[in-house]
Amino acid sequence: MRSQPAQGGAKRPLKTLDRVISKAGLGSRTEARRWIAAGRVCVNGKRIQSPDYWLDFARDNVTIDGTPIRSRGKVYLLLYKPKGYLTTYKDPEGRPTVYDLISGLNTWVSPVGRLDLDSSGLLILTNDTQFAELLTNPQHKVAKTYQVKASTLLTDAQLEKLRTGVTLHDGPTRPALVKRLRDSAKYSVIEITITEGRNRQVRRMLEAVDSKVLKLVRTAIGGVRIGDLAIGSHRPLSKQEIKHFVSGGPV
Repeated sequence: MRSQPAQGGAKRPLKTLDRVISKAGLGSRTEARRWIAAGRVCVNGKRIQSPDYWLDFARDNVTIDGTPIRSRGKVYLLLYKPKGYLTTYKDPEGRPTVYDLISGLNTWVSPVGRLDLDSSGLLILTNDTQFAELLTNPQHKVAKTYQVKASTLLTDAQLEKLRTGVTLHDGPTRPALVKRLRDSAKYSVIEITITEGRNRQVRRMLEAVDSKVLKLVRTAIGGVRIGDLAIGSHRPLSKQEIKHFVSGGPV
């Protein structure tokens, strides 16, 4: 059994069996591993029960329950995630996930990045792993814009700290674009644009300037904005929007 890629010679596009099934749009890698362990998957007529078996999907015949798998077309979705939904596939506690909102989709897609349980806003889901890498790799500096309701009135000095960068436990942040939208008697609402994707970064940035986030909505990714998309609904990315992310051109 092939347990690792072949060495030497011409390079072949080898991938592990669980990844091939996931990239074909049939399910998550976790689900694929369960199917493989259950003996439901064959490669070239031979039952394979190791998810780490390497193969060339262009040449090898892979079947699940005797049915050949085929790669499905690329799917790019823009979802307006509501607060209270997780971006995982299933939750042990039974809480709702974003997959409950796209249950009619006939192919597997994965979220590009995350929005935590208490946040809402734009989330891209796709089965195109190269596209996902383009959006999540910090080197590409894809901008994410958030509307934030702070727990306090923010001073101009605090906003300037956010703009120039604050120091978090995992290092200093890049400079951010920060705009004051409005103030009430007790709190400020700001728009902040960052080019990183650290865990709960905006919340931690507000805490670094002695405030907290009361409400956080991601309103744009790159040049793609919410527009009139209803909360909880989704739509395909347009060809122009996909091109925008790939080439960096206007939307």
